This record gives sequence, structure tokens and C-alpha cells, in this order.
Amino acid sequence: MDTAVRELSYAQAIQEAMALAMEADERVFLMGEDIGVYGGAFQVTGDLVERFGTDRVMDTPISELGGAGVAVGAAVTGMRPIFEFQFSDFATLGMEQIVNQAAKMRFMLGGEVSVPLVMRFPAGSGTGAAAQHSQSLEAWLGHVPGLKVIQPATPHDAKGLLLAAIADPDPVMIFEHKLLYKMKGPVPEGHYTVPIGKAEIRREGRDLTIVATSIMVHKALEAAETLSGEGMDIEVIDLRSIRPIDRETVIESVKKTSKLLCVYEAVKTLGIGAEVSAMIAESEAFDYLDAPIVRLGGAEMPIPYNPDLEKATVPQVPDIVSAARDLVKGVR
Repeated sequence: MDTAVRELSYAQAIQEAMALAMEADERVFLMGEDIGVYGGAFQVTGDLVERFGTDRVMDTPISELGGAGVAVGAAVTGMRPIFEFQFSDFATLGMEQIVNQAAKMRFMLGGEVSVPLVMRFPAGSGTGAAAQHSQSLEAWLGHVPGLKVIQPATPHDAKGLLLAAIADPDPVMIFEHKLLYKMKGPVPEGHYTVPIGKAEIRREGRDLTIVATSIMVHKALEAAETLSGEGMDIEVIDLRSIRPIDRETVIESVKKTSKLLCVYEAVKTLGIGAEVSAMIAESEAFDYLDAPIVRLGGAEMPIPYNPDLEKATVPQVPDIVSAARDLVKGVR
């Protein structure tokens, strides 16, 4: 296998993963609104329709419920569809098929069928798309047994996690932050996978554990670098997968640092930070804590259109710096 490493954007890495999977397995095909000639709302599918034709890169009608239903049916009959929602917000229109069909069929049919389905959700704020096109709904789907839910934060992981998702026998939901699509990073050539359910320690430290998801991983790393200038040694964990969660990596980190800050873009209440906090409270790591766990999530409101207000509704680097500094210094 060719393991040469190049610099690709997050979007290019996703497109490459889909192309590799389609070349290797004729059962893999793409579905979604405007993913054909237009190349997708965020140009992620690009020229794949020219390479593989309209039978395998299929533009769907403006009906997320209908498209999701076709994708679930195709998966059950042995195909491996990759269904793209234009925006993660539109998952709400396909919830019946995602939650009541895809997630439950293996269980309800006694394991006699699998649903090898991938759904891609461009998510998050920062593009001025306002309240109905800027949400982070990963915790909604993470609540559902039968689904796997992942959030790649780097081009390397975007490719590797997508290839792992395509090979998985169960439905995998991938939330891709829209602001990451243009981000570049090293991506090996050829086929490789990143394991679903395994977190990555992006920065090692001894004073505080920050567990972050998606774009917040990069903001947490920037905050950790700022705090290093103040003599604070921050560990940053990229959760990568919210169902299943890598309990061991997080627990061992908290046992080492004795402090935990959870950073995520979704609304704070009932977000992934609540689950991570409860996980630590219910584990042996609780006895190692020297301070209360802190959650830093989105504001309790819809995402505004105004760019200044939009920015104010989700954690930014100064917010992470302040919360982390207070934890390390024992202010909280």
C-alpha cells in the first residue's frame, strides 16, 4: 500500500475516501441534494459524478425523509449508500428513518440484517447561515442506540473515519464542521482507517484535561499553547467519536491531571459534555478530581445571523483560556 503523505484539505480528504471506496466496491454509491453536477452544497463531492456517473452519484429530490428512506432501504438490501444532508439541521426532516428504522432494524430482526449506511452532516456555525442552518445536533443522534456518531477534526481523520464508517455493518453518522472543509493537513495516500470509538490525545499535559470535539479541538489546542506561556501544561483530547465514547482514554487522562474541562459547540444543556462529565463522576476518576468538572458549550439560544452575535454564542479561544486558567489556578 502506498503510504505517501500529502497536504489535503478536509473536503478533499472526504472526497478521496469516497472515491477509494467506490473504486473498491461497486455497492458503494452516493445520494444527496445537489451532489451531482453542482458538486455538493460545500463542493465536497466535486467531480465524482463525472468519474462514476449518475447511477452512483445520485441527485435526490428535496425530501430528506424520502432520501433517507431510500438510503436505509438500499443498505438493508446489500448496498452501501453514503447519504449527504446539505446541512446537519435537515436531519430533523429524516429523523423517522434514522431513529426508528436505521438504528433499530438489526435489533428488531434478531440480527438477521445489517444496515451499512453512512450519513454525512455538514454542521456548526461560523458561516452566517443563521438559526436553521448552523446547528450542532450530534448529541441528538448520539442518544440513539444502534447508531454510531463521529466527529472528525482533521483531514487525516476525515478520510480514515469515513473509510471505517463505509466498512462498518451498522449506520454511522458523520458530523463535519463546515469551517473545517478548507483546513489542510497531512493525509496518507491509499486506503487506511481510523478506528471508530477511539479518542486521540492531541497534546499531552499534566495540569488539566480538555476534552473537545470537532472544531473545538483546534480552539482548545490554541488555548493550550497560550496557557503554556503562563507555565500551565494542558492535555487536549480529541474525542472523535461520541457513540461509542472512548472511556479509557478520558478516564486515564483525568486520573493524571485531576481536572476536566469539556468544550463543545452544541448547546451546553444535555450536550456531549454532560455525558463525559457523568462518565467521570461514575468512574474511579471521580476520586482523583481536585476541582468541579466544567462544561463550556454553546449558548442556550438559536444561532443568530449577526456575525458578532453568532460568534458570541459558541466558545471561542479566549473563553477556553479563561475557563482553563481558572480551573488550573483553583478559582472554580
